[in-house]
Amino acid sequence: MFGPTVEFTSVLKPIFAQEKEPFSLTCLFSDDVLEAEERIQWFRDGRLLRSSTRRQILYADRQASVKVSCAYKEDEGFYTIRVSSPFGPQEQSAYVFIRDAAAEKPGAPGSPLNVRCLNVHRDCLTLTWVPPSDTRGSTITGYSIELCQGDSEEWVPCLKTPGGTCRCPIQGLIEGQSYRFRVRAISKAGTSLPSKASAAVVMGDYDTVQKKTEIPFDLGRKITISKNDFEDAVTIPSAPTNVHASEIRDTYAVLSWEEPHPRGRAPLTYTLEKSVIGSGTWEAISSETPIKSPRFALLDLEKGKSYVFRVRALNQYGMSDPSEPSEPITLKGKPATLPPPAQVQSFRNTQTSVSLTWEPVDGGSELLGYYIYSREAGASEWQTVNNKPIQDTKFTVPGLRTGKEYEFCIRSVSEAGVGESSAVTQPIRVKQALVSHQPNPSRVCKVTNLHEGHFYEFRARAMNWAGIGELSAPSSLFECKEWTMPEPGPPYDVRASEIQATSVMLQWEPPLYIGAGPVTGYRVSFQEIGSEEWKPVTPDATSDTHLRVSDLQPGKQYMFRVQAMNSAGLGQPSVPTDPVLLEDKPDAHEIEVGVDEEGQIYLAFEAPEAPDFPEFQWSKDYKGPPDPQRVEVKDEINKSKVILKEPDLQDLGVYSVVVTDADEDTSASHTLTEEELNKLKKLSHEIRNPVIKLISGWNVDILEQGEVRLWLEVEKLSPAAELHLIFNEKEIFSSPNRKINFDREKGLVEVIIQQLSEDDKGSYTAQLQDGKAKNQITLALVDDDFDKLLRKADAKRRDWKRKQGPYFQDPLTWKVTEDCQVLLTCKASLHLTSNEPSVQ
Repeated sequence: MFGPTVEFTSVLKPIFAQEKEPFSLTCLFSDDVLEAEERIQWFRDGRLLRSSTRRQILYADRQASVKVSCAYKEDEGFYTIRVSSPFGPQEQSAYVFIRDAAAEKPGAPGSPLNVRCLNVHRDCLTLTWVPPSDTRGSTITGYSIELCQGDSEEWVPCLKTPGGTCRCPIQGLIEGQSYRFRVRAISKAGTSLPSKASAAVVMGDYDTVQKKTEIPFDLGRKITISKNDFEDAVTIPSAPTNVHASEIRDTYAVLSWEEPHPRGRAPLTYTLEKSVIGSGTWEAISSETPIKSPRFALLDLEKGKSYVFRVRALNQYGMSDPSEPSEPITLKGKPATLPPPAQVQSFRNTQTSVSLTWEPVDGGSELLGYYIYSREAGASEWQTVNNKPIQDTKFTVPGLRTGKEYEFCIRSVSEAGVGESSAVTQPIRVKQALVSHQPNPSRVCKVTNLHEGHFYEFRARAMNWAGIGELSAPSSLFECKEWTMPEPGPPYDVRASEIQATSVMLQWEPPLYIGAGPVTGYRVSFQEIGSEEWKPVTPDATSDTHLRVSDLQPGKQYMFRVQAMNSAGLGQPSVPTDPVLLEDKPDAHEIEVGVDEEGQIYLAFEAPEAPDFPEFQWSKDYKGPPDPQRVEVKDEINKSKVILKEPDLQDLGVYSVVVTDADEDTSASHTLTEEELNKLKKLSHEIRNPVIKLISGWNVDILEQGEVRLWLEVEKLSPAAELHLIFNEKEIFSSPNRKINFDREKGLVEVIIQQLSEDDKGSYTAQLQDGKAKNQITLALVDDDFDKLLRKADAKRRDWKRKQGPYFQDPLTWKVTEDCQVLLTCKASLHLTSNEPSVQ
């Protein structure tokens, strides 16, 4: 591994090589690299490279290199060297460009690349490739395919495909034979050089793996059984099934089907038949070689016609019945190329390079990448930048002429070909860029590689989902000179919010340079527009990075600036704010504090005048966003809400909000106090735990016949309200001796006991629930209370029974009249019957 002080002593630089020629990349180190083969790795486009017949990876003394003896376009890409060290991996990267070799005929297009074999079967496969980036001014009209069997190195023409589609079925191949393929592009100007040959592929039935089953036995040994071993001893096979189009293009369709079942053990071939929809006749499809795979490419179909197909299986014993016809199949129209990328932007990078970025194209799996083209401003001919499609949406174009202006465009690449050109970028002069073009998430950017003693000015532009805005005006001239003063540097990002008629809230960021000691405070000054005098806001410094400035004059405009201080004194002032006009806004919105329907305590702010989906920035005590462990922020259209998760004393303080992308100041603050929080928590509890209102608690009445009536009254309930009546910890229901009534409309709960007894002594609890609202009311009929009620009920019942016959309403009394007679009187209630009652 690297020694303790070993470093890279060279920088990988872009390489411009040409097809069929060698190239190499070399990296030097300050010391010997021990265990180089284990510790040094080369990558191309993120894939680890190893030595091969064309590529050597070498390590000698203090250098590592990769050498390619014969370059192809597939060798183009980002090359990275990575070396392990005790402090983590170190690496460098550079792009290798492979230019087109000179064509055999001037004006012929460049060669295709990345030729691959897919869907390999016994006698057929699908060939795909990537179209060349440079057509040299002539549209590609087709491709010529060549094949080579085994190791013969004899290339013979195989097929010509019309149009610019980079996909073609190949059939009539020999099972067990090895093949390689290469492709040439054709235009009116001529035929290109051949592409790099595809990897060798051996024709065979790759589905046989799925037809075999391994059965373990005897301590790790296995028996392999083929599906064919289970085939019945049939002779003539049954018909194939599931005949369908597995691929349909503009010039061909691929027909697929499933083997017959049962198929027998004899080898199968297939014959195909087609029928034009509406013709009523079937026509055999001829093939130069027997069809052994359940797949066949139909190359002679006519556009605009619909066909159905059927398949027969054939073996040494005979031919099967025809399969069921396929669904109708019609050739598709010519495939469209993908649209060009949008928002192509160019940025200065170095004195010989320009960086590009663009929006990705929504092409899914069809997108193979992008080709980039450049030209000097004023020229008409475009130059190809890359010959291998780029997968990323950013790229740095090297090898440009310093001081010249260049334009760029980008095209999407797919199997359908190379798409239309994007919009041409604005001319950009090739010149050293001082700041990276990469988007910066904050308004602070560290600029490196400056020259001491030089003066610089800076510009910036904002970007969002819609694109990139206009450049700002240049900053003031800034001298690059190291700060060594003991006082702190200037604070930055001084901003005003919560603007009212006589006050404003100021916030700022601490200085990046703190001088000889830590910052101990800040002094805030203001200047009235029209005056040149800066006045301190307060006589004493503040320790916070925010301050509310009050007692200002309404209608006036002010600027503010901040200075940091340490033990050495007061530092440089910040850049002043823009002029701030102090006035009350009649339509200003305040932060709303409340409890929602679910009982959650929230602080909400609405900005109806802001653009759609504005950005709300919440702050707690002006020290940054509230703790996400304690709050949840929910944004809606023109509204934002802070929800307190578990409200307690930690949530007390000042909550402020600023709408960052509004045209004018849109901000507010609210101080949440302990008294207010307690009120909100009480309301939250009431909402989350509502109580059914009690109008009258349990009442006990004795009815005329001695029945006991227990009843209570609550507020009106909904039809869905529920009652559970609990007696001595068990739920009770109506019975012959006990009737329970529940009138939801009147909110009445009633229990009528026909004849009270000792069995009725105990506790009665009515449990009520109406939605979320609940209540529970208990009546205790025990001890003396129950005994008294029992005696009264018994007496009432006996009295009622007594009154069912004749009885005395008033007792017998006597008095002496004036004539000295004794008068005996009483009052009786007589119930008339069929016989007159007798009084004795």
